[in-house]
Amino acid sequence: MSKKDRKNLSKKEPLIFERSVKGREGIMPPAADIPQVKVEEVLSSDILRDDIEGFPEVSEADVVRHFTRLSQLNFGIDTGAYPLGSCTMKYNPKINEDVARLAGFTDLHPYQPEETVQGALQIMYELGEYLKEITGMDAVTLQPAAGAQGEFSGMLMIRKYFEERGEINRRKVIIPDTAHGTNPASSVLSGFDVVVAHSGRDGILHKEDIQALMDKDVAALMLTNPNTLGLFEKNIKEIAGMVHSKGGLVYCDGANLNAIMGIVKPGDTGVDVMQLNLHKTFSTPHGGGGPGSGPVAVKKILEPYLPVPCIRKQNNKYTLDVNIPKSIGRLKGFYGNFGVLVRAYSYISLMGKEGLKKASECAVLNANYIREKLKSSYHLPYNDRPCMHECVFSDKLQNKNGVKTLDIAKRLIDYGFHPPTIYFPLIVSGALMIEPTETEDKISLDGLVEALKAIDTESRKEPETVKNAPHSTLLGRCDEVRAAKHPVLRWKG
Repeated sequence: MSKKDRKNLSKKEPLIFERSVKGREGIMPPAADIPQVKVEEVLSSDILRDDIEGFPEVSEADVVRHFTRLSQLNFGIDTGAYPLGSCTMKYNPKINEDVARLAGFTDLHPYQPEETVQGALQIMYELGEYLKEITGMDAVTLQPAAGAQGEFSGMLMIRKYFEERGEINRRKVIIPDTAHGTNPASSVLSGFDVVVAHSGRDGILHKEDIQALMDKDVAALMLTNPNTLGLFEKNIKEIAGMVHSKGGLVYCDGANLNAIMGIVKPGDTGVDVMQLNLHKTFSTPHGGGGPGSGPVAVKKILEPYLPVPCIRKQNNKYTLDVNIPKSIGRLKGFYGNFGVLVRAYSYISLMGKEGLKKASECAVLNANYIREKLKSSYHLPYNDRPCMHECVFSDKLQNKNGVKTLDIAKRLIDYGFHPPTIYFPLIVSGALMIEPTETEDKISLDGLVEALKAIDTESRKEPETVKNAPHSTLLGRCDEVRAAKHPVLRWKG
């Protein structure tokens, strides 16, 4: 926040530091039952600071009102539509929160003996069985704490697979230009070199695109399906067969699984390994860096390399197996993000096979509804064809009047909607990536459509209104670049 922004903010609503009154207390601590000593007597002078002016002295009411007010300024899925493309920000049923907060789960200690946590192990084992059925894969690990860590885990398993076979020359990974942005990073961190595959004019891969790049040094094709254009890679089975014929493996980024649950099993399309984002598809609220969970599902050829421990079931007893000689090792402390796993288990159990399929069908229907309603107002860069879970527009039409994607996104805030993902995927100039998910009804979708149509009209008749948005927020446009490069991490009076 710049000094100007802070000045404007303080005019509208005094910050908690401005409410400080010397001597005011918000707590009444009990009388000390130990002898009082000076700080200098217990801490060395080299770690003491004298440049801190002190914390604000405010009442309990001031503190509560301050943080409640801040929460009201925040936007969340519980307050409005959140059409953030590629993120699947759908409403999460509160019953799954209630289940995850049951004392039998929250009071568990990770060092408890296996025989005392059989219920927790059973849930994780059965969740793994659910995920295997949904993906069409043979084995699964629930350890990774996020989708990106799941990608990293899958690539480490691919690396070890080829090392075990003595094919250490396979150090290339082919990644399409429509893949998720973390895919190249996960590959490089795993010791691979990235080779970019360019998608066709229709926005998807074709066999010849990959065939031209395949050689004896390629370890894997790593693609996102549906891809970040919101299009299904319909040639995946043929492409996977060609990759396998050349000795390579196929990694599928499963972050967009919300579009194909119960309709397509990635394992049936030739995929060897994939991660799933439980915090997107399977009902855990996410944002702000967490919480997350990125289980990895694999075919039998990669099962020996799964991280330890693996959950086994023998004679109706559940155990943690650490005796896996070829394992890539441990990825996460204890069992992974257990609360996220419980939410996913609750969600899948509640929805059932037909419910999951219906969710995907409605997600695809909603995205296509928006695409159809807005195609006369916003440019569709990749033909006028049905999409999957999300649709991607560009600012090509609005830019004729100097209105850019960022302006459209900022103006949408004034209409009560969270902005969509912007400037991604990178192959679309001025991209507007909208994913409504299945949890938005027609009334909500119509409101979003009307807002975007109104912004289009404004971009032609009064472009400055859009270019100076937002107008309804406490702060206008902060210097986001400076905030990222030079963050102010502590308050200064």
